[in-house]
This record gives sequence, C-alpha cells and structure tokens, in this order.
Amino acid sequence: MTEILFFHLQRQPLDKVLPILLVRSGERGWRAIVKAGSEERLEALDERLWTFADDSFLPHGTDRDPDPAGQPILLTLADANPNGAQVLFLVEGAAMPAEVAGYERVTILFDGADEEAVAVARVTWGEVKRAGHEVSYWQESPAGRWEKKA
Repeated sequence: MTEILFFHLQRQPLDKVLPILLVRSGERGWRAIVKAGSEERLEALDERLWTFADDSFLPHGTDRDPDPAGQPILLTLADANPNGAQVLFLVEGAAMPAEVAGYERVTILFDGADEEAVAVARVTWGEVKRAGHEVSYWQESPAGRWEKKA
C-alpha cells in the first residue's frame, strides 16, 4: 500500500516547505509529481522552484513542456504520472487521484489557517485510512521542526 503523509502547515508557507521536501525526495532518488489545485498556484510554484535558494534550484518542468516524462519534478493539474514518479505531492486543495498504487508515497500539504483545507484533509484522512493505506500526520513544532503526531 502507498504511504500517505499529511503535512499541516502552520508556521511556514507552502513556498518554503515544498522545495525542502522535493530536495529530500531527490536525495532518495525519487522522481516527483506536484499536483496543484489551480493554474495560478502551478505557475507560482514553477517560478519558485527555480529561485527557492540563492545557491540552488530544483530542475523541473510542467506537463505542458515537450518532454514531461524526462522531468525529475513535474508540476501538473492532472492525475497522470508521465515521469514515473515515486512520490506525489498534493498542494492547495489538489484532489487525491482515484489510483495511487503507482506511488510509494503521497504527501498532502494543507494550510492550517484555512478551515476548508483542514476539513478536506480530515475527510481525506478517513478515506485513505479506510482504504488501508499507511497514514501519518506531521505538524510543525514551535522550534520549526516537523513532528509526527499520528
């Protein structure tokens, strides 16, 4: 079964957390898909991944690019996995695909200040738990470290 992780963003915004998680995924040798909830968020992430650090960038592309299969990180609004990613990141309310068996891990990042996002995360938690997936919930500590809470 696919491992499902929920990241409850409270102190740091998505634009700071996601690049770090993508770097860690790359260190594991994983390809990644980032599924956004809107075209505007997809475009903002596309720009952010090129500039997230002064001395680094994350090579990536979008599913509109000529060779999405060749991208180590692919940004999309769709459910497809053309780059053979091992990890899927769902951001800003992007819906869980009907089929996640092709992924080793699905990471759901949601804004703790957005009541609707929290409610959707709770519903999704129940659905993936009932489906038999290994599920964990991560929250930032006051020191800014991620702690597994469930």
